[in-house]
Amino acid sequence: MKHLSKLGLALLLLGFACACKQADYVADEANASVESADSTSVISSNAAVEPKNSNRKFVRTADIKFKVKDVAKSTYAIENSIAKHGGFVTFTDLKSNINQKSETKISQDSILETIQYRVDNTITFRVPNTQLDTVLKSMVKEINFLDSRLIKADDVSLQLLSNKLAQKRIKNSQSRLEKGIDTKGKKLNDITTAEDKALDKATESDASILNNLSLEDQVNFSTVTLYLYQRETTKQEVIANEKSVNEYRPNIGLQIWDSLKTGWFILEGIIAFVVQLWSVFLIAGIGFVLYRKFLKK
Repeated sequence: MKHLSKLGLALLLLGFACACKQADYVADEANASVESADSTSVISSNAAVEPKNSNRKFVRTADIKFKVKDVAKSTYAIENSIAKHGGFVTFTDLKSNINQKSETKISQDSILETIQYRVDNTITFRVPNTQLDTVLKSMVKEINFLDSRLIKADDVSLQLLSNKLAQKRIKNSQSRLEKGIDTKGKKLNDITTAEDKALDKATESDASILNNLSLEDQVNFSTVTLYLYQRETTKQEVIANEKSVNEYRPNIGLQIWDSLKTGWFILEGIIAFVVQLWSVFLIAGIGFVLYRKFLKK
């Protein structure tokens, strides 16, 4: 009986331990799911979702700034996600900003160079409006800390309608003007003036069409600007110590010896110069002798 009681107690404790472990696992899974959902909701927005069966047209733009572990790796991952969902990158500026740089001499021929820098990147891309929310959610796993998120959805339905009505009016006016030129234009001056007006109408019509096409393009493709940055990084590197000019100056003994040689060379030059004047001294001596011999008598 004692053995059976001990066995039953052991089984009971084992079952209790397994139940606790299972509960902890379920709790961890639930917490992970909640964190994932929270991160997704932070970067996502209803403003980025295309309404179903809606006649309204929206121009969507987003500006997001967040910290990542590695800017280069996150940039490649984001660019791949953009291309996967039919978008394209229009601007990217990946660079390292040096905050501080110092050099420490550690030996006669070595210097320790320390650089503190931060890598960041500004990315501008365009993506189909139906894929905007999907692309934003795909970036969640890259975010280490979200600084800011600004998403705008501007309703341009009335502006598009206004442009279309303007195009229609310009087209009707242009048609009437061209018809008048063909049927009533008689004088050259009248025809020229009418042709100029028709050309102005055509130019105005083209501008209105291009404006509408640009607006429709902004509706179909959302524009997103991202600013990525990572924690400040320190890089240390041992480099060769480039000696200054003073390191190559000779010692005092060698400088004295060089000075003696230079002085001797100067003396040699003086002697050589004086010797070159022997003819002058000869003439002067002859003149002095003649002066003493004849002129004094």
